[in-house]
Amino acid sequence: MAEAKATPARGGRAGWIVLGLTWLVVLGGVGGIVAWLDHLGPLPPEAGAPPPPQVAQAVVAPEVPAPVPDPGPGATAETVPGDARPIPGPDPELLEPGPHGPLPRIGPQGRTAIRTYGRPFDRQDTRPRVGLIVGGLGLNAALAEDAIRRLPAAVTLAFSPYAPRIERLLDQARARGMEVLLALPLEPTGYPLNNPGDRALLTSLTDQENQDRLDWVMSRFAGYAGAVGAHGPMRGERFALLPDRLSALQQSLARRGLLYVDPRPAASQPARAWGRVVDILVDEPATRAEIDRRLGELERMARERGTALGYAGEPSPVLVERVAIWGAQVEGRGLALAPVSALIRAPGEALPATPPAARAAR
Repeated sequence: MAEAKATPARGGRAGWIVLGLTWLVVLGGVGGIVAWLDHLGPLPPEAGAPPPPQVAQAVVAPEVPAPVPDPGPGATAETVPGDARPIPGPDPELLEPGPHGPLPRIGPQGRTAIRTYGRPFDRQDTRPRVGLIVGGLGLNAALAEDAIRRLPAAVTLAFSPYAPRIERLLDQARARGMEVLLALPLEPTGYPLNNPGDRALLTSLTDQENQDRLDWVMSRFAGYAGAVGAHGPMRGERFALLPDRLSALQQSLARRGLLYVDPRPAASQPARAWGRVVDILVDEPATRAEIDRRLGELERMARERGTALGYAGEPSPVLVERVAIWGAQVEGRGLALAPVSALIRAPGEALPATPPAARAAR
């Protein structure tokens, strides 16, 4: 009887064991299937099915410092943006209608282009003054932009009346505080092989024809302090040899409140207009060694005479490079780098033979 009673109990325990093992097998199989599916990755979406919803996550962007403007190769302390002393744009009160476009004029209260568009300069500065004009600007926009960006702001720029789309270049020059002149196409030595363009003032034309061409040239752009009698490397020698033609040209400029620079180093000082003569040609020839030598000669002349003015006919890369380096160092040698408007004289006034400091010491 004892053995008969024990049999059902053993059978019940065996059933529970079988049931437990069965569930273990089932759960193990499900886990294996899940692991295998995870290994395979998600099923590809059906064609045309909308993409699964994305959970937005807050993304914090790293703080990026503001870029520092690159002044470019060859930049000096004065060429870095921030040192510019802007020159105002064209003043309507200093313009009047002309046969070919607006022409400069003397404004109310005797205001002139020389004063309005000249670069500010400390007139009480007793150091010898040295200045430089770079001509040939505007016909090649890339060269002009490089010159405007890299040259010292006290360098004066002469722009061609034939230059296309010149306003942007003029705005850039004014923003840097650079004084601007109008380049006059006058008949040069070697004409017509050396040809300053179809609007050049020529010895073969009448006074009226030359005046009409001058009016055309002066109306090409506005906001210049005066004019230089050179178009790039062509310096109008043949036209300037006729005293009556040169006097008429100077008088026309003076009546409009403009200065005049004669680009011939051996010429007399302007007799009919505020202005002066160039003392030395800096880029003939335009080699590194010769440019450096002539800039040094310009400094020597400034120390001897009190002022000196150089002229370069074209903004060639080597010229811009050497002048940018020279301009960064010249004031450290006791000279004042000055715009043309700070170097001019009254009509017919000769330049002093000795510098102001030497005269004061006598």
